[in-house]
Amino acid sequence: MENDNNSFEFNSESNPDVKIYASTTTSKKKSDFSFSKSILVPFLSGVTGASIILGACFGVPSIKNNFINKSSSSVPNFNVSSGGTNTAISLANYSGTAIDVASKVQPSIVGIQIEYSVTSLMFGGYSSNATASGSGIIISEDGYILTNNHVVSSSNHVVSSSSKSSYYTMSEAQKITVKLYNSNDTYEAKIVGSDSQTDLAIIKIDATGLTPAELGDSNSVKVGEFAMAIGNPLGLDSSVTCGIVSATNREVTDEDGNKYVAIQTDAAINSGNSGGALVNSEGKVIGINTLKLSGNGVEGIGFAIPISSTLEITQQLIQYNKVIRPQIGISGRDVTESLSKKYNYPIGIYIVKIDEFSSAEIAGLKIGDVITAADGTPVPTMDKLNEIKNTHNVGDEMTLTIFRNGETRDVTLKLKEAN
Repeated sequence: MENDNNSFEFNSESNPDVKIYASTTTSKKKSDFSFSKSILVPFLSGVTGASIILGACFGVPSIKNNFINKSSSSVPNFNVSSGGTNTAISLANYSGTAIDVASKVQPSIVGIQIEYSVTSLMFGGYSSNATASGSGIIISEDGYILTNNHVVSSSNHVVSSSSKSSYYTMSEAQKITVKLYNSNDTYEAKIVGSDSQTDLAIIKIDATGLTPAELGDSNSVKVGEFAMAIGNPLGLDSSVTCGIVSATNREVTDEDGNKYVAIQTDAAINSGNSGGALVNSEGKVIGINTLKLSGNGVEGIGFAIPISSTLEITQQLIQYNKVIRPQIGISGRDVTESLSKKYNYPIGIYIVKIDEFSSAEIAGLKIGDVITAADGTPVPTMDKLNEIKNTHNVGDEMTLTIFRNGETRDVTLKLKEAN
């Protein structure tokens, strides 16, 4: 029995009232003749009878063959005993699936290395070269590759957060090198477009005849299904790790405050896996490996950006070299329940700043207004307001419900492109 402090105890030792006795022979009261009569003779008779029966059975071909076939049946790979019942579990199908998926997807995954320089603001402005690595997914036969923005952005590769402002300056990526699967050939890549908000980027190499990955439908992913992560962790080219989908639609926030709705997996993800693929049992990409949790007591918690959510962004990065988003043009502060009671304001967003020539200014919004709803949906936080705004395109109209001077009114504005 397992107790709370992870020690193990057995009833026979932990309970002094329970004792185990061994059965031993203390005296010999029966003669040798009695032993032979009661045990030895019946035993020999049984052996003789069994021999006769087996001999007769083996004389009949059908019985002989049936007996031998059953005796020589294949042994399952693994047995689990539970409650007296043995259940055979074969790992052959799992192994075959992993082999097929890896062989299909590996040619579509590349290794990425960036080079940049770091200049110290101390010690006389000493400069040194630095490198970082990651992974990418080929999405076209003519060299377009999808990866994470933080893979190709040098500012995300500084070890210390204090280095980002006080002690070091960093150059943009001076060189991006792509290595194809199972090849020593390398290609210099150019950044086509990147987006820090979604942590996605598109790079391109001058090559043709590449093997693009097959993209799946991440909206249909189910918890518990097979998942394989493919990439270049710690510089180990074309590594694969297997696991399952641990959760879907998991909301996570990175160290820069960017929020994602991600697929959670227990397939091992390490430094260098970023930008690589999370694929299903059909070898279709369901996510882009992006984040992992690390620290004492943390194991097997990684996150991937669902591939279906990247499709429109990918198209915009290729077409416009950026993501075109609508903008209201305000800065605000969330009015929580406690602030609402304290200042007698409704729950919503208190406007503290309005950008010049923005949609908000043109529509007549003012500093001090409290936005309580957008398109009829309550917006208790700025995040909720942005979520609704991002369902619109540039040029769409959006209706905001605002509280001003004790009155509630609706204001319609036309969304402009974000700067």
